[in-house]
Amino acid sequence: MTTSSSQARRKQWNAQHAALRRLLAGKPDLPQVLAVFLPHHAAVHCARLDRHRDWSFQDEALDQLTPAQMRAIPSGQPHSAAWLLWHITRIEDATMNSLLAGSPQVFFDGAWAARLETDYIDTGNAMTAEDIARLSQTVNLQALLAYRLAVGKRTRAIVRRLAPQALVGRPLPERLQHLAGSAQVRPEAAGVLAYWGGHPAANLLLMPATRHGFLHLNEVRLLRAKLRQIA
Repeated sequence: MTTSSSQARRKQWNAQHAALRRLLAGKPDLPQVLAVFLPHHAAVHCARLDRHRDWSFQDEALDQLTPAQMRAIPSGQPHSAAWLLWHITRIEDATMNSLLAGSPQVFFDGAWAARLETDYIDTGNAMTAEDIARLSQTVNLQALLAYRLAVGKRTRAIVRRLAPQALVGRPLPERLQHLAGSAQVRPEAAGVLAYWGGHPAANLLLMPATRHGFLHLNEVRLLRAKLRQIA
């Protein structure tokens, strides 16, 4: 894909995000929200998530990266591509399931810790540099991509069956407390819980379900020049 066409897609995505934000303001009309949210959300996952798509920002960002490049943290950068995928996926899983739907997360429902070959369960917020490096080197990359796809599918199922009132009120305090008490959000990252709990639940469809993925996939895209230097 040329730079100009990639820029055009990002510009279009940002315009769709603004449209979704307007639709979610006040009392959302769910059919209208779904019509915008579903393709908008699919764009930040692999194209396999939506059979009508043959392209996605995730596929573009990860295109032809080797396992070593996926795990590498370039000099002067805080993250690897693998860690960024972990981070956006764990956050989407936690917010869409635990906060929005009040249902078990994909991570725990499907015994993904064993498949991912990791003992980490948290979202990655406030994770130390040492932990970021360790997760990057040890996580099973194939399982990580499969986990991300499973989370994307679950998110779409949740949003399709939402009741309109579920988007109006704020996430329940006990659901936020559960994420903190179960070590899924580190104490040093308590501010993220305050953010999620400080807005109507509709905001979770904007940040993190769509915008958060877009921002961090763009971070992967910007890392590519440095990653190409790694065999």
